[in-house]
Amino acid sequence: MKLLLTSVFGPFGVDDAFGCKENKMELFHNQITREQGLFSYRFHHNSFGLYFLAENVDTPTTVLDFPELKDFIHELANDYDYVGISFVIPNVKKAREMARLIRKHSPRSKIILGGHGTTIPGIEDIVEHDYICRGEGVRFLRSLLNENPDKAIRHPLVHSSFDRKIMGFPLPTSAGVVIPGVGCVNKCRFCVTSHFFGGYTAYLKTGQDIYNVCLRYEKEFGVTDFGVLDENFLKDKKRALELLNLMEANNKLYTFSIFSSAETLTELGDLDLLVRMGIQFVWFGVESRKELFEKNKAVDFHALVQALQMRGISVLTSFILFLEHHDKKTILEDIDYAISLKPDYLQFMQLGPYPGTMLYSDYEKQNILLKDIPYEEQHGQDKIWFRHNHFTREETSLFTRMAFRKDYELNGASLVRYMNTTIKGYNYILQHPNEFIRKRAKDIEVMLDQMRYFLPALRIFTSNASTTAGVDNVTKHLRRIFQKKQTKTLIAETCVTLLACKEFLKIKTLGDTSQPACFQRKYNSNNINMVKCEP
Repeated sequence: MKLLLTSVFGPFGVDDAFGCKENKMELFHNQITREQGLFSYRFHHNSFGLYFLAENVDTPTTVLDFPELKDFIHELANDYDYVGISFVIPNVKKAREMARLIRKHSPRSKIILGGHGTTIPGIEDIVEHDYICRGEGVRFLRSLLNENPDKAIRHPLVHSSFDRKIMGFPLPTSAGVVIPGVGCVNKCRFCVTSHFFGGYTAYLKTGQDIYNVCLRYEKEFGVTDFGVLDENFLKDKKRALELLNLMEANNKLYTFSIFSSAETLTELGDLDLLVRMGIQFVWFGVESRKELFEKNKAVDFHALVQALQMRGISVLTSFILFLEHHDKKTILEDIDYAISLKPDYLQFMQLGPYPGTMLYSDYEKQNILLKDIPYEEQHGQDKIWFRHNHFTREETSLFTRMAFRKDYELNGASLVRYMNTTIKGYNYILQHPNEFIRKRAKDIEVMLDQMRYFLPALRIFTSNASTTAGVDNVTKHLRRIFQKKQTKTLIAETCVTLLACKEFLKIKTLGDTSQPACFQRKYNSNNINMVKCEP
């Protein structure tokens, strides 16, 4: 028996029969740094769920990630018993085309549909299939393949991102992804993941479990930096403290980027706990200036953001546009409030009533869903797909773009904000009484040294006064820390500047769309390495 698990096919972020150009495949460039031009972060992320599933079945499995159609058709020649297609709602037409091709090129294969796209009403009649997996997939797949659904979970080892570039300069693929669990206990009415998984399912239930995964990454990949894919990682404080105790007992200076909620952060009490754990980045939802959600009751967000940044922790805050109370005045108040927090990164996402959520049910009852809007346009970064009392669909696109541009104009490039936050953290750590915290200064000093490479190019290509002021501040502090430049720094600065010039011209002439590479990984076979698909 053989299993193929695949993501949908590219190209992505282009206008064609299957998608639209506004729905880019890059997380940061799509919905965080999208209006920052050359300074936007250009990262791709693998389809982590596919690797997690493949790692946890005994059946020989191939993962095909970001194939082109020719790659997919070529793979179907291997006569798989099952082919699983994972897709989100905007990619349903791609899933339908892939199912059609399976019936044509591998008619014996059974088709499994999975991912958030399976919540589309009537999906059974839209995409050909034999099975549909909704919610947690490991138990489902093990049961389908007649394997023990209660076996222990084995965590896959996958880099958290790839093809990483800033200003055209390639960054190392140096972090691994850790997935302690899926879903969230808060179940906000708009949240797709918590409704899809029905709350929270823990895979790594103890700090020891997480620590063991980190050790495997360090041994096999040489990785000590981790992106934690968990909606509210610190919610289980006991698990977090156990992980910290193991790190300190074994002198492991691991670092983490996490998701959290404001309530969880405030309940921790002493935020130095995050510094001890090596948390360098935290993403939490503010959503609105109004206290619309229980998770944000009585939180002083200005104080929270400043307290985190003082400790060198970069902050990404997210806000929702076109909430029910928004009109032309109140939406500007929320945008201004979001910008006033001065986070390192700021996401604006349009309110999106996705099937399966309470929000979708509410709007369906109110009969305000625009059901004639194609699914490929329902991605949250262009136009809304419901009737709003105060905005046309065209206006929602304009207001969304304006929000991102205003943040960039007033707060400057996120890259420079991150640099300033790191400098604050370095100074904080150097003076800290905790020895384990002070040990982290050496690694941060290496990061600061490398930041100098980007300053000349930032100064050349900056397009607003806020970025210029941020670069001036970074330059002043780095001169104090490092005194004088070494020859290697001057060479590196020249390389970054030349690559930035090349990237700038490329964007101007060819556009800024970037396609992820296709990857193939085989499990439970003679070849378990991840390789790029052959041309």
